[in-house]
Parts: sequence; C-alpha cells; structure tokens
Amino acid sequence: MQDNQPKEEQKIIPETLKKKKEQIEKIKQERQKKREQQIERQKKNRQLAHDNAAKYEEEYKKMERDLVEKRRAAKAEGNIYVEPEPKLALVIRIKGITGVAPRQRKILQLMRLRQINNAVFIKLNKTSLRMLHFVAPYIAWGYPTLGTIRKLIYKRGYGKIRSQRIPLLTNEIIAKRLGKKNIVSVEDIVHEIYTVGPNFKYANNFLWPFKLNTARGGLSYIKRNFIEGGDAGNREEYINKLVKRMI
Repeated sequence: MQDNQPKEEQKIIPETLKKKKEQIEKIKQERQKKREQQIERQKKNRQLAHDNAAKYEEEYKKMERDLVEKRRAAKAEGNIYVEPEPKLALVIRIKGITGVAPRQRKILQLMRLRQINNAVFIKLNKTSLRMLHFVAPYIAWGYPTLGTIRKLIYKRGYGKIRSQRIPLLTNEIIAKRLGKKNIVSVEDIVHEIYTVGPNFKYANNFLWPFKLNTARGGLSYIKRNFIEGGDAGNREEYINKLVKRMI
C-alpha cells in the first residue's frame, strides 16, 4: 500500500521579501554600529573636555602669577610696569539706526551688531581699531575679563548652526561643529576667546551675537563719549561693570 499521508509542504519565501528582510537587518546593524561609535566618541569628548578644563585653569593661574611677579619686579626696581596691549575687545551696540551714515551702518553689520544691546567679541588689530573708532558714537566697548567671558557664554551663549540660533545645552553641539578644530566644549570656546588663540575666528563665528538686557539703572548719556561722562566709546576694563548690569 502506498503511503497516503500528505507530505509537509515547504514554506516558500518570495525573493523580494527575503531581500527586504536582509536590508532591514543590515540597516539595524548599521544603526547599532553608529550608536556605539557615537557613545564612544561622546565618552572621549567628555574626558577631553574635563582634562582641558583642568589644564586651562592651571594656565590662567600661571598667567595671573606671571603678571603679579612682573609688577612686583618693576616696583622693586623703581619702575612702572607697562601692561601688554589688549588683544580682545567686547563691543556692545547702545544706539539705534536713526541717523546712521551708510558707511557706519555697513561697519556695524560687518561686526554683526544689527540691534541695540547686541554684543560681540572682536580681535584687536590696526584694522579693527579703526573700525571701532569710526562707529564709536554707536557702541560701548572695552576689555573683558575671564569672568565676564564665562558669564556671557554660559548665560547668554547660543551657537550658529545652519544659520539658526541654537542654545548650547550640551558639549556635543559644539563638538559636532568645531571638533575638527579641537574645540569640543564650552570651556574650549572660553579659552579660545580669552587667549585669542589660533582658532579664535572659528569659535567667535560659531557664537551667535549676544542679546543683552537694557542696563539696570539705565545709561547716563549715550550721545557723549565715556571719558566725557557719557556711555559711548572705549570704557577699557569698565566694560565689565556694564556687562554685569546687562546680563
């Protein structure tokens, strides 16, 4: 007698479905690999940011000690220590556009000072000093301290990514944009700005112009120069007091 039991039919999977499953699995593996690489990269950046912060702190302390020693040495010899020329300025726009000449308006645009109470960092050289002098009636500027730079970036710092204003919530945002320049954290940006380092241009351009509040207590007289009792022009180290009232 022939065996009449039905044979098990083999399940046939269509070739297209088989390829689709393989493609989905491949995509999953690639995503998992990218996720692992991202986690490893973030771990390295966190460690690098921690090491850099400690290194910068030692560098700042050494700079301060060297300055104190030079002042003491000059005083001991009966001389006056001449401070090094500032390399960095903080510029704040304090007047509007009414009555601004086209050339002055263009300079303010180049400095990214398009609105009242906007503030930016400027690297000081012969050209930038001439530009600051030309638009002096519309700005207040001076030499920021490390503390002022830190406060501005931590409290009012935004990055420019694809022409959008993005808050600096994590160091990963900075690492993605400036990692190629060895800038992976907020402290790296602070250091590059404060020391006017080789990557100052990239760090400064990454920062969106700071939007400050109207100064507490108001300004005294914006139409006069600072040395005449007004607010415009070069305030030197007194810019730090003004910024404190505007943050």
